[in-house]
Amino acid sequence: MDVERSSLCNCVVNFLLEEKYILTAFELLQELLDDGRDDHAIRLKEFFSDTSHFPPDQISRFNSLRVADPQSLLEEKEAMEEKLALTAYELRLAQEDISKLTELQKKSDLSLAELSESKSNLSVNLGPDILRQKKNASLTDLGPLKDNERRDLNCAVKEYLLLAGYRLAAMTFYEEVTDQNLDVWQNTPACVPDALRHYYYQYLSSTSEAAEEKIAMLRENESLLKANERLNNEKEKLLIAKDLSNNQISGLTKSLEAVQKDLKDRESQIQELKQSWERQRKEINDCRSEITSLKMHIEGSRSGMNMVASDVDDVQSQSLEKYKEEIKSLQMEIVGLKAKGAYASESIDNSTSEKESHQAEEKVVEIDEDKTIVSHPVDVVGVLGNGDVLPLSINETNKPEEVLENLLNSSDENAPIDNSAASENMGLRTIEILADALPKIVPYVLINHREELLPLMMCAIECHPDSGVRDSLTHTLFNLIKRPDEQQRRIIMDACVRLAKNVGQMRTETELLPQCWEQINHMYEERRLLVAQSCGELAEFVRPEICDSLILSIVQQLIEDSAIVVREAAAHNLSLLLPLFPNVDKYFKVEELMFHLVCDPSGVVVDTALKELLPAVIKWGNRLEHILRVLLSHILSSAQHCPPLSGVEGSMESHLRVLGERERWNIDVLLRMLVELLSSVHQKAVETCPLSSASESKDMMFSTSLLETYAREHAEWPAFDWMHVDCFPDLIQLACMLPQKEDNLRIRTTKFLLAVSEYFGDSYLVHIMLPLFLVSVGDNADLSFFPSVNHPRIKGLRPRTAVAERIATMCVLPLLLAGVLGAPSQHEQLANYLRGLLVDGTLKESQSTKHTAEIIDAVRFLCTFEKHHSIIFNILWEMVVSSNIDMKINAANLLKAIMPYIDAKVASTHVLPALITLGSDPNLNVKYASIEAFGAVAQHFKNDMIVDKIRVQMDAFLEDGSHEATIAVFTASQASVSDVMRRRERANAFCESIRALDATDLSANSVKEFLLPAIQNLLRDPDALDPAHKEALEIIMKERSGGTLEALSKAMGAHLGLASSVSSFFGDSGLLGKKEASEPVSPQPDSPMAVPPLQAEDTRFRRIMRGNFSEMLRGKTKGIDETNPSQ
Repeated sequence: MDVERSSLCNCVVNFLLEEKYILTAFELLQELLDDGRDDHAIRLKEFFSDTSHFPPDQISRFNSLRVADPQSLLEEKEAMEEKLALTAYELRLAQEDISKLTELQKKSDLSLAELSESKSNLSVNLGPDILRQKKNASLTDLGPLKDNERRDLNCAVKEYLLLAGYRLAAMTFYEEVTDQNLDVWQNTPACVPDALRHYYYQYLSSTSEAAEEKIAMLRENESLLKANERLNNEKEKLLIAKDLSNNQISGLTKSLEAVQKDLKDRESQIQELKQSWERQRKEINDCRSEITSLKMHIEGSRSGMNMVASDVDDVQSQSLEKYKEEIKSLQMEIVGLKAKGAYASESIDNSTSEKESHQAEEKVVEIDEDKTIVSHPVDVVGVLGNGDVLPLSINETNKPEEVLENLLNSSDENAPIDNSAASENMGLRTIEILADALPKIVPYVLINHREELLPLMMCAIECHPDSGVRDSLTHTLFNLIKRPDEQQRRIIMDACVRLAKNVGQMRTETELLPQCWEQINHMYEERRLLVAQSCGELAEFVRPEICDSLILSIVQQLIEDSAIVVREAAAHNLSLLLPLFPNVDKYFKVEELMFHLVCDPSGVVVDTALKELLPAVIKWGNRLEHILRVLLSHILSSAQHCPPLSGVEGSMESHLRVLGERERWNIDVLLRMLVELLSSVHQKAVETCPLSSASESKDMMFSTSLLETYAREHAEWPAFDWMHVDCFPDLIQLACMLPQKEDNLRIRTTKFLLAVSEYFGDSYLVHIMLPLFLVSVGDNADLSFFPSVNHPRIKGLRPRTAVAERIATMCVLPLLLAGVLGAPSQHEQLANYLRGLLVDGTLKESQSTKHTAEIIDAVRFLCTFEKHHSIIFNILWEMVVSSNIDMKINAANLLKAIMPYIDAKVASTHVLPALITLGSDPNLNVKYASIEAFGAVAQHFKNDMIVDKIRVQMDAFLEDGSHEATIAVFTASQASVSDVMRRRERANAFCESIRALDATDLSANSVKEFLLPAIQNLLRDPDALDPAHKEALEIIMKERSGGTLEALSKAMGAHLGLASSVSSFFGDSGLLGKKEASEPVSPQPDSPMAVPPLQAEDTRFRRIMRGNFSEMLRGKTKGIDETNPSQ
């Protein structure tokens, strides 16, 4: 046994020293010496006493080092980390250079011959090497450890150290092995209990020859694998080179075909030019024959005109000179035609042109010789008798140019004439004239008729050869109307679209698009709106690369525009632009723009972004999961960035956030966006259902059997899991940050939950949504329909502390009641759950932990949905007729809370009977609670029947004579007029109107019946009047009535006093909408110092409240008015 232990210890020592686990070896040495096993520690002693490894001077220097403080160590560590980062960067650069050089060297040295030779000689070369390795290999020279071998040996050594009791060495070994978790040993053949001993026995049971052979086989296998990998790499490179060569060959083939096609086109063009030359040559011959005919006619006319007077010689000479010039020009034209024919074919004989030129010269000479022949101004046609051949008359009215023109027209009468060049020149000239005239015409055309110029403008832009003129006309097109309305923008845009279709991509990019970015900062929003429309409608006529670069940048700038209509148009046109993008490289930029538009402060822009842009982005990018993840992140961050309601750490208010207007708007529109995405989420969940029973999902609902299979088979279904794993927990987290007043956001969240139940079905609602929200409010729930992997996430939603329970009751319970149990199929479950909260929960002794106020607020939120009123009132009647005092008080408080959400009919038929029942209860606490609820009813309803019922009940409370009841009545009456700010705003508006009326001429009857009563009613509520307004009203009343202010004050005493019963609080002229003015007026109407004088005169006040006190308070009020006339 000692031999075995010694051998194992030696193996461990060798392993530690070879792998440089120095600290572990040193700890093992200390533990061996402590155990008295000096013979096992011999090698370790020799190693640590070796001066080559541990020089004495270095050890002494280490001992003399001072103990470094943590701050200096931290600084040194940071410096070393920086140095290490630089070194790592330089090393990475060097490695990249080495890899590049290696690849270049391999490419230059590698050849197909070497590859084939290496393949043929592989088996021959490997055989001797393997045999040589078998002969020369030793058991001690096994090469460096592989990663899997090192991991197995590390775990085996750790196990040995623990079993042998060397715990300090094992702990040090844990610290030194940083790249492996020694507690987890992967399931490999080497993973056996007491591994090191098994290795030892296995080694002893095998011969050295077998071990060497096995090692040689392993090395042979490794070398073969490396060779195979190298060959595969070379094969892949050859295949790549082959593909590249094939691509080059195909490219050259296509290029050759294009060249051949071009040669064929050129040959056909040459043939056409030859034919054109032949036709022009024929025309030249025709001209030659006509000239000869002209010569013969001249000679004939000369022989018949010998009697012409000599004074006409000069005129005829000049005429002949003109003919000479015209014939020379004809000669030049013939030469030009001949040159065109020569350009068509180089094989044309040059002698033809010389001959034709010589003949033309002869004709000229012949005409010059005959210039002395004078013709009388008579009709030559009559002389010749051949008007059909030469319709020429020489008289005083015909100029030589006209004669020659007639001559040419007559000579070319039967020749084929191509007028295309002339018509083209004429059309070009027309376009130039039109382009010059349009900028001058446009300003003088009425705006409503300028669209009639669009066809001319489009024609000029399309056909004009000068790009500068086209740019000017395009600028005029975009600025055709200074501030175009929607119809005019449509007309201009249609013209631009037609123009883009005709001119093509290149001119659209270079001529039309520049007008967009020139107008992008225009002062008029109508012009910027035109730019936004052009981005979406012209995009299909440009290259796709322009769509996601230039046009996208224009849209991005328009999204930041100050005008709402421009931002709306930018959102609409961005949705049109997305399908034209060549790829999705700009997806994240587009997604950012989409969220920016969704959070726009304008509702119109938000609607466009949600209805048009959001579906377009989902269809184009196909990244619904990323949009949902970013959406939930934005929702939570919008609330988290707001300051807490309280700075007291650990309090409930420290978890709630004070939302600003911007944050509240962002959360609201993002929740709307979540609702819009719900259909896509449901569709994807249906399409990606991995279960065998996925056929059930064709009904677009998730049945109970499908949910059971989903929980049992643990199949991956991320599109389905997202809703209850990510979405619901994040919405619960958001709800826990919203104060009680944020009902609008809770309603938006509730609508989302109701939409989820509609899409996913009742089974999903009952088995997934309901358990999750029950756990979130601290109740127990059945989680059997959730996969076990999701249980920790769901259970983590349960509140753990008292503060968390209160927050869950206040924030999550409303969502559970209205959004989950509020579904149409859950009415019975909702009634049972409410009964458990309000009735059964009150009867339990632990009700103090149930947060009654928060529960009442949750039920109040449920009342915002009118369809649940019947359920709530049924439970309320159970509470009203109950014998439990706390339940009755809760019923009164609940009736008070739900008052803003019911109408007068419900208040008269349900609320007032319940309050009257509670008001007649013998328990004073129940009675006082009902008095406050009566005050809430009086505050919200002005119906005469309701007010009369409340007055009767209040009189009954006052008749009891209880001091507490009297204070409660007074408090309730004050609560009905608590909205001082609203009264002040209304009073200020009336005062301004009265002062404006005072500046007009009013009849005496109007002043008496309308103006003065209005001023008197305003002066009855001094708390709502500004002092300056009050003074102005008193002056107006004094001037209009003709009396003194004191007389007016006395006349108003009856209105300023208290009535003889509580009807003064709830009557038409009492405190139903105003505060009692019998108290001395103070600068701060809500000051708490106004109540103590009433308490000091308790007996007198009680007597006044019980009746017969009207005259006393009138007298007191008069005294106050007389002593304070300035009020």
